[in-house]
Amino acid sequence: MKWYLVDKLDNITSTAELHSSYGKVSAKAYFLGVKRLEEDEFDKLWKVVSQREYDFNFEHSNRDNKQNEWWKDEESYLDVDAPITESNNDK
Repeated sequence: MKWYLVDKLDNITSTAELHSSYGKVSAKAYFLGVKRLEEDEFDKLWKVVSQREYDFNFEHSNRDNKQNEWWKDEESYLDVDAPITESNNDK
């Protein structure tokens, strides 16, 4: 069975082909080993989904005309067009 490592924007960053008897827990353990992170840090960055689940979600999100609103995750301090205040110049 094919498993995908998917980032927060639903982009596939890595794939793994595992025996069909292995489930999602085994696939996540595989990717945890590849990334060498603690599980809580791993979960903040990625999720593990089967190819079937990814294709199903992708098809339905496109059909419903939904999109990932990535700009809602961005921090406000990253706004390059924001005016520079006097307090920022003093630093």
